[in-house]
Amino acid sequence: MKGYVRSSLVTTFDFISNTSLLATNLIYCRWISVVRELSFVKISDNREEALTRWSSRERRLLPWRATRDPWKILLSEVMLQQTQVERVVPKYDYFVASWPDINDFAETPLEVILNAWSGLGFPRRAVNLHRTARLVVTEHGSVIPRDLKTLLTLPGVGPYTARAVLCFAYEIDIGVVDTNVGRILARWSGSRLTNKTAQSIADSLIPSGRTWEWNQGLFDLGALICRKHEPKCSQCPVFEWCSWQGVGPDPSIGSAGVSSSQKPFSGSDRQARGKLLKALSDGPVSYANAEWVMGIAKETTRADKLVAALVADGLIYLALNGQELRLGNSFD
Repeated sequence: MKGYVRSSLVTTFDFISNTSLLATNLIYCRWISVVRELSFVKISDNREEALTRWSSRERRLLPWRATRDPWKILLSEVMLQQTQVERVVPKYDYFVASWPDINDFAETPLEVILNAWSGLGFPRRAVNLHRTARLVVTEHGSVIPRDLKTLLTLPGVGPYTARAVLCFAYEIDIGVVDTNVGRILARWSGSRLTNKTAQSIADSLIPSGRTWEWNQGLFDLGALICRKHEPKCSQCPVFEWCSWQGVGPDPSIGSAGVSSSQKPFSGSDRQARGKLLKALSDGPVSYANAEWVMGIAKETTRADKLVAALVADGLIYLALNGQELRLGNSFD
């Protein structure tokens, strides 16, 4: 009997020991995983200086980088949403020359704004920018808010745009995660990141008092070196701090902040809407002719849905008892 008890005790002890060892190993593995993901967060002076030094030599000369005017920064950031820099520059210059002040922009009829916006794509951005300008004038004394919570209440201003305004206009220490920065952070960490983790890491990396310089440096690094396709790892000024270094699966694929490929434009609803808006910039269009103008003749149901969506977005309105389409809205 004593031998049986002793054997049972030994077996029980071994079970507890093995269970504890397993739990310890699991905790250790999780700890190692966390360390591997976040070990790069502790920014060293060397990395900061390496990026800053490179950025001072290679920084792109873009017109919105020559100002800290909150209105001009907001304008540029809205234009840059889903649009290449090269297409934005001439439009930005035109808008700044035409509406250097947010009050002037707010007072301008939406139809005029939409005509000027033509060619940039995603015209709903112009509608939201116009609404935001009017709200800023009427509710904020023509001063663009400098706190994240209030900025996020403005039409069309999401987390990225709000943080960009705080950083590039007011130089508040805050991380700005666009598609380029999201890609860099994922590659630096060597793993896919959630939105929350990516933003947390971006915030933690900001050198105190150098938010503008640091974030612009990251933007340029992502655009010129740490590119989506064929990254120039051999030319990267911060290569030694990258966990990926171009070897193995790219951790930025599917990571937070990194844009995915858009659907083909040809034959899309976007193309059809664009054709109608372009025609409306020259004058009213008969509702009956809308499907022909959009290039989707005999697709009446689809055309009706697209027109209804454009009306709902505030881009066009119905006139003459619904028989005619016009650009803008009927309130101006």
